[in-house]
Amino acid sequence: MKLTWYGHSAFRVEAGDATILIDPFLVGNPSWGGGWEGVAQGATHVLLTHGHDDHVGSSVDILKKSGAMLVANFEICMHLVSKGVSGDRINPGNIGGTVDCGGFTTTFVQALHSSSLSGEAGANTYLGNPGGLVLHFPDDQTLYHMGDTDIFSDMALINELHEPKIGLVPVGDRFTMGGAVAALACRRFFKFDTVVPCHFGSFPMIDQSADKFVAGMEGSGTKVALPQVGETISL
Repeated sequence: MKLTWYGHSAFRVEAGDATILIDPFLVGNPSWGGGWEGVAQGATHVLLTHGHDDHVGSSVDILKKSGAMLVANFEICMHLVSKGVSGDRINPGNIGGTVDCGGFTTTFVQALHSSSLSGEAGANTYLGNPGGLVLHFPDDQTLYHMGDTDIFSDMALINELHEPKIGLVPVGDRFTMGGAVAALACRRFFKFDTVVPCHFGSFPMIDQSADKFVAGMEGSGTKVALPQVGETISL
């Protein structure tokens, strides 16, 4: 599996025949100035954890251009269809459900956050419940993108049910758990081989580094991977 981080919570995952973009916030992302076109090349799937602008990002443009499959909750899927995304290329689900994505499955799990898309004059469009996404591959490690969330005790059930080995973990505080709490979540509830911190360093009001998370993970036996923005690592 190859993983590329584009800052904030945006990732590209390459596993088998699938090229998956998760929360592709690529235009307006302070950490990434490379646009969406190159990132989207060869994309087969776009997965969204929730409806906030800094996660939906460039999804409409990417989906229209690539013909990739959209995997998200029902409300997000239908909202993006209203923006011109093909209704034949959506694969909606909701918390507790698993969908077959062709080459891998995605399970929607809980996250403690909110989910809406901003509009004119401060209006917000409700876009369902926020979630995390667990990706199961036939010949690769199981990956869990937590979305935006705080710690919660049912993370223990997510580990029991899915045994994820790769965790993409928000650590930036204010809108998600901070680094120390994120480290507690990983150590108490999971047996990850590798964790990749995210949702930090992009906007001034969230933590600018993952240092608190790294310090909290010391001695855990779990590898903390810290790719540079735009860097591809192998897992």
